Amino acid sequence: MRGIFTGLPWWVKWIAVPVIALVVFGGLIATVVAFVIGLLFKALIFVALVGGLIYIVRKFTSSSSSRSDW
Repeated sequence: MRGIFTGLPWWVKWIAVPVIALVVFGGLIATVVAFVIGLLFKALIFVALVGGLIYIVRKFTSSSSSRSDW
């Protein structure tokens, strides 16, 4: 692999090849990044909802156990 790039200018190695890779695989990279961000967002929503549910259940169970008229 190094033999291919030895005679080429620096801008081909560091600019042209990465740009071509981004053009060819850009859709795939964007899809993977969007999937990972979406998964992290869904996990964050899940944690927030479970935490809220636990908070509400503990609040109502502690307030209902303190009342004697129920």
